Amino acid sequence: MNPTFYDLSAQSLQGKTVSMGDFRGKTLLLVNTASKCGFTPQFEGLEAMYRKYKDQGLMILGFPCNQFGAQEPGDEKSIAEGCLLNYGVSFPMFSKIEVNGENAHPIFQYLKKALPGLGKADIKWNFTKFLIDKDGQPRKRFAPATKPEKVEVYLLKHHYVGKTGEEAR
Repeated sequence: MNPTFYDLSAQSLQGKTVSMGDFRGKTLLLVNTASKCGFTPQFEGLEAMYRKYKDQGLMILGFPCNQFGAQEPGDEKSIAEGCLLNYGVSFPMFSKIEVNGENAHPIFQYLKKALPGLGKADIKWNFTKFLIDKDGQPRKRFAPATKPEKVEVYLLKHHYVGKTGEEAR
């Protein structure tokens, strides 16, 4: 039997195993991140979106990855400090993982299979974003260059967040 999204888990930056089942009923945006990438300033927009909509059920989950241009060279402690000090990140961040190749984390194997994107399913760069609805169904993949503000417009338009959070899909 194929696992559902909620059957998967990952290690937090603090080394704790976190079940994706803990996020059941939430709209999720999963992002592979890096602290030394041209897209790193997206942390600011992601954090703003998280603070704006977390009470309506939006969770953003960050997964540091060093597979693209070695742009996440640090350990968990330096990643946590950089995210907090530079961008005030308060959404959950996870331990550094791989998103492509034979050592790709199971969550990203699942996401790439469910939402292959254009052409090859592999993730092309840092800050690729995956939207999971409150029922655990993968719904949309956003390119690395898609700014959080554009993602927010999509979430509002399709009622994943907004004034009627109870009605969010």
